[in-house]
Amino acid sequence: MSLSPAPPESSKGVFSDLRRFLFRKPAIPTLLRFRSEAEREDYSHRILQRVGVSVERYAVLNIHRIGIEAPVLHVFRELSDWDATSVWWPNHLATVDRAHGSLEELRIIPFGRLGRSQPAAKRSSRPPGRTLFELKALKISSRPHSADFDNARYLLYECKGGYPIGVFVMYVRSPIAENEETESAQIFFSVGFDFYGKKGWTRANPVNKLWEIVHNRVTANILNRFKQLCEWEFEDSSGAVFELSRPGVTVANPE
Repeated sequence: MSLSPAPPESSKGVFSDLRRFLFRKPAIPTLLRFRSEAEREDYSHRILQRVGVSVERYAVLNIHRIGIEAPVLHVFRELSDWDATSVWWPNHLATVDRAHGSLEELRIIPFGRLGRSQPAAKRSSRPPGRTLFELKALKISSRPHSADFDNARYLLYECKGGYPIGVFVMYVRSPIAENEETESAQIFFSVGFDFYGKKGWTRANPVNKLWEIVHNRVTANILNRFKQLCEWEFEDSSGAVFELSRPGVTVANPE
């Protein structure tokens, strides 16, 4: 299923983020629901097999997936541009702060855009209380392994410094026919963690249920917007290439 042939609209502020990411029902559902403990164990094994980390010990395992009509490499490149300007992410609610200008170390800061006009030195000294969580790259795989037939690329992070203590992975691969996947690229957002490192927190139903409601709605909208952006960009670039390749078409010298 393709989305609108136009890029997602940029969010204008906190209330705009709330409307686009929390209050809006996503066009395509993305949450993978475990029908049994055995199915959860199966997905845990798949994660271990593909990225080399175990999520079995974490109380929370949450996985979202969406298909994108664009090549895996194109999707991963867009994913690698993730920062405070990404229109597919709710940056007014939870700003992505690249600690050293790269994807190696990130902080997710609540309402961080309020301080983005400050010099970088001051922004990097924000008090820990303003951090939702921190991400430190365990592995960034920008090309598939020689024995990998899934054409997979991913960003794998350790989560700490906030409420989720665990791991987070953004994983892109080619479709698997037996899974009835049809789009050119499949992207997964997976998180395994304990609330503040305490497994008992998930037994407090109000806490866990509220987190699930908010996280699942926001993540689904993030992936829908990411899909829309990637498909629009790829369609737009493909159209430009087609126009330039037509007989008789010349390109003016930009100089």
